[in-house]
Amino acid sequence: MAVDPAVSGAVFAPERQEQIAQMVADAGRVRVMDLAARFDVSPVTIRKDLLVLEGEARLVRTHGGAIAPRAGSRPEPAFEVRERLQRDEKWRIGAAAAALVEDGDSIVFDASTTALYVARHLKQRTTWHQLTVVTNSIRIALELAGHPGVTVLMLGGRVRAEALSVVGPLGDAVFRLVNVQKAFVGAVGLTLEVGLSDAMEEEAQIKRSMVAAAREVYALVDHTKWGRTASATFCRPDRLTAIITDEDAPAEMVAVLEGMGVAVTRVPGRSDR
Repeated sequence: MAVDPAVSGAVFAPERQEQIAQMVADAGRVRVMDLAARFDVSPVTIRKDLLVLEGEARLVRTHGGAIAPRAGSRPEPAFEVRERLQRDEKWRIGAAAAALVEDGDSIVFDASTTALYVARHLKQRTTWHQLTVVTNSIRIALELAGHPGVTVLMLGGRVRAEALSVVGPLGDAVFRLVNVQKAFVGAVGLTLEVGLSDAMEEEAQIKRSMVAAAREVYALVDHTKWGRTASATFCRPDRLTAIITDEDAPAEMVAVLEGMGVAVTRVPGRSDR
């Protein structure tokens, strides 16, 4: 297939992914090699694009390509699928976020996969005397349960199998009893106009409660979330204390947010773990 100059390698990854998603929606299927030729990038790059789009439930990867999701299939990918996306970035973001937690803090985690990486880094620290963790994530609760010096408070409500989370208004009662210093939340998208957004209103609702309860709010978003908007907004940009991201976050957006008083940490390099 001839290379279209309008969609050559000069296209940024989010733009290329949007075009791929539209091609899948129009044709029902795409092939990796055809996409690599069309966009003048490597097959490895295209496979990464397809992994991102599968994580957003916009397609289903197959051997050699991808197909459109089945009609009526669930709009949100499973936790295990999302956990595989940008693993290295999430590990480094998790390490930077964990470094902000102090002994004696009461913190809150949402059910994002990046928050799980923060919890794993906290677990590696063995000097906790009194750390309180409030969460609606079943995975995070299991990760930290029983760790010396860490008290885990699980929010009540309905269990969502897709996210391994608990949602609903029953969880709000905890925030009337616990003073939360820091909230660590992931997002499907981050824009200057909207702020943080999620694909599911039930998840956004509990995140709004977390944001409202915390003195400081830290967004955990890798570079693939910048410039994207999902259906349910839960945190405006001016409510953020800081954003922890990776070095590929767009410099223009970073500069604007820093001008608004939002600290942005871009964790460098790949991990050697």
